[in-house]
Amino acid sequence: MGRERDAQKPQQQQQQQQQQQQVSFTVEQLVAVNPYNPDILPDLENYVNEQVSSQTYSLDANLCLLRLYQFEPERLSTQIVARILVKALMAMPAPDFSLCLFLIPERVQMEEQFKTLIVLSHYLETGRFCQFWDEAAKSRHIVEAVPGFELAIQSYAIHLLSLTYQKVPRSVLAEAINIEGLSLDKFLEQQITNCGWSVEKGHVKGQLIVLPSNEFNHPELKKNTADSIPLEHITRIFPILG
Repeated sequence: MGRERDAQKPQQQQQQQQQQQQVSFTVEQLVAVNPYNPDILPDLENYVNEQVSSQTYSLDANLCLLRLYQFEPERLSTQIVARILVKALMAMPAPDFSLCLFLIPERVQMEEQFKTLIVLSHYLETGRFCQFWDEAAKSRHIVEAVPGFELAIQSYAIHLLSLTYQKVPRSVLAEAINIEGLSLDKFLEQQITNCGWSVEKGHVKGQLIVLPSNEFNHPELKKNTADSIPLEHITRIFPILG
């Protein structure tokens, strides 16, 4: 009998391993298969921390977690929610922050750290970068908990400037990305080398930066929809109108 039991142990272990492999789903699969299952809540929380450490991002998984918190309010982790909102800020100009905030209870939003994040979001949406960086400096314990935050916001600021300016004053750029002096000189060198930026001649060094042309800062580059309609399509309309 002892030998039979010993022989059965490897088989049982093998069966357990097979079962574990069967239920070993990725977080994305868990969200897709059963997004309202409270049992996946710990997996989603761990996934938020993984996004922070690996500097990745999954809006769908984070929204799923916030929805589960609505059904399980006693399990809500304010630290996790704060990290989700910081990651959402880093995704701008996407509307992720508003989507996440909509799922967070008002009583939670009234906490000081969330008030701060809401203010930061407002400054970014309105392009008030000077106020944003000042406020972010006062709240380093919140934003610096998520690696890559500063770089992501700088990328968003550059994106916004490129939609607005053909030529941006150095002082405006410095304020928007929170870089000055030699650090800004090095940043400009990189942008000139890699991104097609240039410094307009006839000005003090670095005073006026020429940004690459696009259909927003050069409206004449925007393709007219009417011009793209084939002539034969227009001629077909005339008999109908007649």
